[in-house]
Amino acid sequence: MKVFAAIYIGSYEVSLKIFELAVRKSIREIDHVRARVEIGKESYQKGYMGYELMEELGNILSEYKKIMEGYRADAYTAYAGGVFRIIKNELFVIDQLYIRTGIRIQVPSNSEHRFVGYKSVAFREEFDEMAKQGTALVDVGGGNLQVTLFSEGKVVSTQHMALGIARLRGQLSSIKNTVSHYENQLEELVNKEIEVLKALYLKDYKIKYIIFMGEYIAELMKKVEKKGNRFIGTEKFVKSMRKLYRKNAEQIAAELDLSNENDPLLVPYMVTYTRIAEEMNAEEIWAPGYSVIDGMAYDYAYRHRIIKPMRNFEEDILSAARWLSKRYESFSPHIDALAKMSVLVFDAMKKAHGMGKRERLLLQIAAILHDCGKYISLAHGPECAYDIIMESEILGLSHLEREMIACVVLYNTYPLEEFAELSGRLNQKSYLTVAKLAAILRISNAMDRSHKQKFKNVKAAIRERQLVITIESVDDIVLEKELFDGKAELFERVFGIRPVIREKRVYG
Repeated sequence: MKVFAAIYIGSYEVSLKIFELAVRKSIREIDHVRARVEIGKESYQKGYMGYELMEELGNILSEYKKIMEGYRADAYTAYAGGVFRIIKNELFVIDQLYIRTGIRIQVPSNSEHRFVGYKSVAFREEFDEMAKQGTALVDVGGGNLQVTLFSEGKVVSTQHMALGIARLRGQLSSIKNTVSHYENQLEELVNKEIEVLKALYLKDYKIKYIIFMGEYIAELMKKVEKKGNRFIGTEKFVKSMRKLYRKNAEQIAAELDLSNENDPLLVPYMVTYTRIAEEMNAEEIWAPGYSVIDGMAYDYAYRHRIIKPMRNFEEDILSAARWLSKRYESFSPHIDALAKMSVLVFDAMKKAHGMGKRERLLLQIAAILHDCGKYISLAHGPECAYDIIMESEILGLSHLEREMIACVVLYNTYPLEEFAELSGRLNQKSYLTVAKLAAILRISNAMDRSHKQKFKNVKAAIRERQLVITIESVDDIVLEKELFDGKAELFERVFGIRPVIREKRVYG
């Protein structure tokens, strides 16, 4: 058995949870400590974190470290949320907090952050069945809101919106005391974003379930579903919320049994949950009571093989990439064939390229997305594909991984720039990976340049400093051979191996 500690620094709260992790047993929470800190209020307004706030954070983390030591925690993870990504002095804050407390704080990208939170739900037995029937996972945070849509058991869309509760509060702080119905102004602000989301991304899908993750949702569910059931009909939920948030803060806090009756974030949370539930028109709402801090424990246990996943998380990432490819009308038999061909070459080159499973996944995603830019411009497809990838949320990928995929797609067509030209975007290791993956993608793409999938029974193996690709074909492949030779230069330069095609002609 292991004791694991998770620390999460959010926009307005710093949390610590202690978990017991044991093989073949469920994860058990044994302690939960929370400290209210208005990080978001100052940071969103000023764009940096002041020394007083830094001092307060340092004191809290020092206390949390003592608690972790008291439990003799075997390991810990400390995450900071989106508020850290927007402050200009992020690196200095993290450095000073580490010097003061010895706690190393990680700031994951938004897609990594949400993916970790998603894992806390995905490990539940109920989730798989819900995902098959149409589900929206709605993660409401202080700075941002994210909606991930599942259909037929697969991820079909992830949309990230600057609609966090701390942001809403900041936008309306000047009028709160000058209007009689503050919640009406909140509704108007939320409505605009939710209606756009619905029109652009949800119109083709029937949503049966909404899974809410975020602050206060557990307390709200207890209020409206007194039997302790974490499922509730959407109509009943909306009706109860509207009745509740028309009351004053003291009355709401008393009904929910909250200690902080003056919390300015409570009503914005309630309004946001209510409007999302109404607009998505789902049948039921599920509030499992989990958040990113619970996901951190599941993520640690999964990575250290303490628990087995209920879902294939790599397939979730690939599914999100396929959806993006289809949205830009580029997913086709050619894309499918290219993804398979790229993996075939990658696997044959294992001893030569020194890359692992994660890089294999990045290559598959690059193959799936390499043509999506043509939706915007046929002449400048690679640059447009780069921009689409960089501006899209792909659940589970870090910002650096997205940058790597976008560069692989770009340099599948254009000459690879020198490291000095890309050092602002890629470190040395990631540059080498981009070069290797782009070289593999180039020759794989050349083998289906006609988009007719002429090759059958393809095999690949390294023999005497050559990558020999053996194919069968009933068609003329002069075009593919010529283009293949032209695309082989980068491959030879990167790997010191020459790729060649050996044809076995099949007569039909």
